[in-house]
Amino acid sequence: MKKIFINGMMCEHCAAHVREALEELGGKNITVDLDGAFATADIAAGFDEIKLRLAEDEYEAWSMEEV
Repeated sequence: MKKIFINGMMCEHCAAHVREALEELGGKNITVDLDGAFATADIAAGFDEIKLRLAEDEYEAWSMEEV
């Protein structure tokens, strides 16, 4: 499970975009925490790939950690 810290999420619409982007990269069990500005997912993709995909939707992944 990875915890991805993301700037730019402000509403449920944003959360849905992030979930869809992570699903496209093969993510499972995705949760998005708007207040904490992070998402968690079972995902094999690396940080650079996740960061690039989220940037396409104008979100900034700035850090990731294993949880």
